[in-house]
Amino acid sequence: MRSVAAVFAALVSSVWVIGAPPAGAQPALPPLPPPGAECNHPNCTPGIQPNIVLGSYCNNTTYYVFGVTSWGRLVFCGSPRRYEPRWFRSPEMHGIKMENDLCPAMEGEVAQAPDGLFLTCVAKDGRSYWERGDL
Repeated sequence: MRSVAAVFAALVSSVWVIGAPPAGAQPALPPLPPPGAECNHPNCTPGIQPNIVLGSYCNNTTYYVFGVTSWGRLVFCGSPRRYEPRWFRSPEMHGIKMENDLCPAMEGEVAQAPDGLFLTCVAKDGRSYWERGDL
């Protein structure tokens, strides 16, 4: 629960936005990493759903929770305070990370585990690490 609250708080203070592209153009994304390389951006993260309407209802706050709007804004499916899940603007997203790996200076930011699990960076016990984002 506190992780969702941290992510929700991060939405208000530090929103990661892919710039709106000019009419008819695609948003500029970092180049894809070579096969087997580390994924640190949304563009190499599998399962991101296209054409999401910001604020609309969604159904999975645990796995493959990321989407992108028609104008290129990254969003995630979240349920603050256990209300019905909706699509929210995403904090900065760091691609694919492993649960419990360290994430210094990324508190409140998000990632996805290789199996699709939603992760958020939390600071606890003197360290910052990736924890389930749906808790």
